[in-house]
Amino acid sequence: MKRIYLDNNATTMVSPAAAREMEKFNTTHYGNPSSLHGFGLDTRPELRKALDRIYRLINAPDADDVLITSGATEANNHVIKAVFAAQMDSVQKNHYITTNIEHPTVYRTFEYLEKLGARVTYLPCDKNGLISAAQVKAALTEQTALVSIMLANNEIGTILPLSEIAAECRQAGVLIHTDATQAIGKIPVNVQDLGVDYLSFSAHKFHGPKGIGGLYVRHGRRLEPFFHGGEQMANLRAGTLNVPGIIGMGVAAQEALDGLAYEATEVKRLRDKLENFILQNIPDVFLNGDKQKRTPNTLNIAFKDCEGEALLWDLNEHDIAASTGSACASEELESSRVLRALGIDKALSHMAVRFSLSRFTAEKEIDYVISVLPAIIKRLREISEGK
Repeated sequence: MKRIYLDNNATTMVSPAAAREMEKFNTTHYGNPSSLHGFGLDTRPELRKALDRIYRLINAPDADDVLITSGATEANNHVIKAVFAAQMDSVQKNHYITTNIEHPTVYRTFEYLEKLGARVTYLPCDKNGLISAAQVKAALTEQTALVSIMLANNEIGTILPLSEIAAECRQAGVLIHTDATQAIGKIPVNVQDLGVDYLSFSAHKFHGPKGIGGLYVRHGRRLEPFFHGGEQMANLRAGTLNVPGIIGMGVAAQEALDGLAYEATEVKRLRDKLENFILQNIPDVFLNGDKQKRTPNTLNIAFKDCEGEALLWDLNEHDIAASTGSACASEELESSRVLRALGIDKALSHMAVRFSLSRFTAEKEIDYVISVLPAIIKRLREISEGK
């Protein structure tokens, strides 16, 4: 059995088709698309094709903008900081709303803005990781400049009711941003149905390359540039375009769109197979997050008296890759902020492990995990009990 990768919420393998197409634009079609000679002009038709695929992935109208960024980290920072900068001279719009389960690129950005004088409301989630539109409505004030709430959580997979939340924001005349990084490629993401003003994503979460992503901007919601110095992306994002990355993201976008039915059926079936085995055959385990309203590939589960880091070590010894939460916080010794937000005991939160599948996960791989996991848990619990 080859090594088994069940950490797809951290990153995914680049799809073979995307990798093949990128190679051409790293070697023979390497011209700068801003150049007017043949090398530059040769890249433009395929670049346009890739951008069209990215627009279709989120059903963005032509009138709206999709800025190519280095990923969701940049996109999240761009939106939040640009809105704040635009309101710096106005004490009337100095309030922001987010949640206590956001990815660090959103959560920590708001913590930074608080140091600059912003007032931020961090909405608490319920025990399943859900935030309601009613909570957002109750928190909105005449001073609210922006609401930023993720579409799907990276650690527990919970899907939040963004279209309902956005409707409350529109009625109040407040801008709404969502980090859709963990949703795209797993569930349908349609910016017109969601009704958001801004949406962030990263290609490496849906089998595209690392270091590239996008920021959707609804028509009429123009932002100040995050990078200055060039005319790329309609003067909104200076810098030479990462053509191989855009091409790879375009291929991955098309494959992600085509693969949504498979995610909802086969990927979910394999996730449920692993989940049901654990719940039925290993005692003292606790499922984290909403059992129904979550992405089809994600399983976050705590094994009582079994330290998460130790379990990851043993899984790795069996050539199985999983995680204990966000890869962006993997070096922190604190227990997961998201799991603490669910009201989970701090000790138990240290015992949680996230398994995240992809369309490349094979059933025989899940069968292998099932075959070795009970013995691993038994051994670690015996060590914990001092046997």
